[in-house]
Amino acid sequence: MDTTMSALGTTARETGHAARLKIRAGAHRRPTAGMAPGYVQANLAILPAALAADFHRFCHLNPKPCPLLAASEPGDPRLPALGADLDIRTDIPRYRVWKKGELVDEVDDIRAVWRDDLVSFALGCSFSFEEALVENGLDIRHITCGSNVPMYRTNIATAPAGPFHGPMVVSMRPFRPADAIRAVQVTTRFPTVHGAPVHLGKPEMIGIKDIAKPDYGDPVEVRDDELPVFWACGVTPQSVIATVKPEFCITHAPGYMLVTDLLNARLAIL
Repeated sequence: MDTTMSALGTTARETGHAARLKIRAGAHRRPTAGMAPGYVQANLAILPAALAADFHRFCHLNPKPCPLLAASEPGDPRLPALGADLDIRTDIPRYRVWKKGELVDEVDDIRAVWRDDLVSFALGCSFSFEEALVENGLDIRHITCGSNVPMYRTNIATAPAGPFHGPMVVSMRPFRPADAIRAVQVTTRFPTVHGAPVHLGKPEMIGIKDIAKPDYGDPVEVRDDELPVFWACGVTPQSVIATVKPEFCITHAPGYMLVTDLLNARLAIL
């Protein structure tokens, strides 16, 4: 068995519900890549209700980086469409707390800062399509290395909505050219979790100065016979938050996702 399959297979029988219980109990405080294979993982943005309508529209105008899976009612920590017992305040391994666009804290539980006017948005995550890439025999470098996926701010502008605007963030996985073509074919079938790549090769064309220095996550090797392949990333709202500087908001820490009860297989277009 190759290393990537082994990394994914270590939790092969774990459900999304079991993964959340482990996280809620404090037994998992690492990135969630490879947890609960087969289950959809999600990015998170939590905003005051006064900004919710504009952010909802921002997601609809930018479905590649911000594919909206579910949104909560104000003050409600539940997202029933994603999990019957899900509690958005405790079920992610690491959260980021922002004030006026500045990161002020990273915590593993947000009950102490929860407010009755907060609305939670769950956005599709590329970890979902990684399972399909592995099933097609492709090596996912950051999983093989046991690290976080590398992510970069780009010069690709998002479509603005109300106060929300800013650059797109992308995640990167290196592949040999033939494998890159296969990766495009596979991920095109998953439009609700970012879909096909937005760029291949030449990172400088999308404003990335040094591929070895990601803005989020960990660097991975790009070998001489490989192309860096870039997908729109659900960390984009964090780049937008730094631009818009809302009074208060909460996100997941990059790579530390919400594991849901949805099945990846149901997201694919056959």
